[in-house]
Amino acid sequence: MIIEIIKFFVYAILIVMISKYILVKALRRLAENLNLKPQTVGNISGIATSIPEFLTVTISSFQGLASTSLYNIISSNIINLAQYILSLIINKNYRLIKNKVILIQLILVILTIIIPILLINLTEKFEMWMIFIFIILYLIFSWISKKMHEKYLEKEEQKIEEYEKIEELREKNKNKRSYVYIIYIVVAGIMLYFIGNELGNVLENLSEIFKIAEYILGILLGAITSVPELVTFFEAQKHYKDSENDKLLGVVEATNNLLTSNMLNLFIIQSLGIFILL
Repeated sequence: MIIEIIKFFVYAILIVMISKYILVKALRRLAENLNLKPQTVGNISGIATSIPEFLTVTISSFQGLASTSLYNIISSNIINLAQYILSLIINKNYRLIKNKVILIQLILVILTIIIPILLINLTEKFEMWMIFIFIILYLIFSWISKKMHEKYLEKEEQKIEEYEKIEELREKNKNKRSYVYIIYIVVAGIMLYFIGNELGNVLENLSEIFKIAEYILGILLGAITSVPELVTFFEAQKHYKDSENDKLLGVVEATNNLLTSNMLNLFIIQSLGIFILL
C-alpha cells in the first residue's frame, strides 16, 4: 500500500522536476535566443508549464477518473493565481497590476477559475458540447489578450526594449546554439511521456484499491503540477528588476505565463480530457 503512495509522489515530483529544470529552462533560453518579446516568452513558458497538467489530466481521463481531471485543473488554476500574486508581493511589483493590460488579463485568469467551479455545480457529467464552448472561449480570451497588448502595451514594450540591459541580454544569447535547446526539449518530452504512463498506473491503483476519492487525487495533482509556474513567475521578474520600466517587462512575462497556462489547462487540456472520457 505504502509503495503505491510513494510511487505517486515520486512520479509526480519527477514530472515537475523535469519540467522545471529541463523543459521550462530550455524553452525560455530558446525564446531569448530568438529575441522574442516578454509577452511571447511568457506565452511559451505558459505552454511549457502546462505540460504536467496535460499529462496528469489525459492520464486521469484514460483511467476514467473524470472528477480527478477536473479538480486537477481547478486546483492548478487557483494555485497558479495565488503563486503569481505571491511573486508580485515578494518582488514588490504589485503596483504594476494597475496597468490596463495586466488588469484585464487577471480578470480573464479569474474567469478560468470560476468557469470550472460553475461546471461542477451545474452539470453532473461531461458532454461533447462543452468541448466546443471551451474552444470558443479559448479563442475569445486569446483575442482579448492580444488586442489589449496591441492597444495599451505595444508602444511601451518598444520603448523598454531600447534599454541597454535588454540589448546586452540579447547579445549574450544570440551566439548560443538553438539546436541544443531543441534537443533538451525533445528529451524532456520523451522522459515525461514514459513517467506519465507509470503515473497513470499508480492513479488507477490508488483509486480502485485504496478507495481514495477522485477529487482528493485531483487536488494533490493540481498542487504538484503547479510548481513549474511558481518557478517561472519568479524567474521572469528576476530578469527585469532594475527600473520601473524593467520591472514591467518581468510582470508582463509572468502575467502572460499565468494566463496562457490557465487557459490551456481549462479550455484545451480539459477539452482533451472530456474527449477521452466520452
